Amino acid sequence: MDLAGLFVFAAALFVAAASPGPAITALVARVLVRGTSGALAFMLGLSIGDVAWLTAAVLGLAFIAKTFAMAFLIVKYLGAAYLLYLAWRMWTSSGESHAVAEPKAERPIRLFLAGLSLTLGNPKTMVFYLALLPNLIDLASITPLGYAELVLVTLIVCTIVDGGYIVLAARARRLFRSPRAMRFVNRGAGALMAGAAAAVATR
Repeated sequence: MDLAGLFVFAAALFVAAASPGPAITALVARVLVRGTSGALAFMLGLSIGDVAWLTAAVLGLAFIAKTFAMAFLIVKYLGAAYLLYLAWRMWTSSGESHAVAEPKAERPIRLFLAGLSLTLGNPKTMVFYLALLPNLIDLASITPLGYAELVLVTLIVCTIVDGGYIVLAARARRLFRSPRAMRFVNRGAGALMAGAAAAVATR
């Protein structure tokens, strides 16, 4: 692809990715409570979900999204259910362990799948790739090299945006070190996570 086309795509994706939504809310809430442990796996899942929607758009598979609407609906609700589970764990956490030591690490594969399901079930992401992207780029003329370039740009933009939110959330987390402060953060983050689950489930 030409540089102008890649720049347009990168700029549009950056704006869409940086706009606060369920994925960003879930990512920030998790870092606020559990720190950066596992954040990369969760972020990778979010990014691969973007690549999956990009691939569907390039291959002209919009009809699949309509044909298998029920499957995407199930994925969406599974993602929302997992977010609610995380919200419950955050809300009920005492905050004591965070002031003494880092919380027990979760399995990276579970975090990856959680991020992936969140992106696959996010209507905002689907609309961007299947409805808006064709207006930005002539998808019919995309070559294998052009597709690889789009994938690379997608991963870079998602990493910059999500990584930026992780860094900001991690810095904010350092301000809350006492058990009482961490209980406040846990419940606030739990409420954010529950809100993200509701946003995913109702869109």
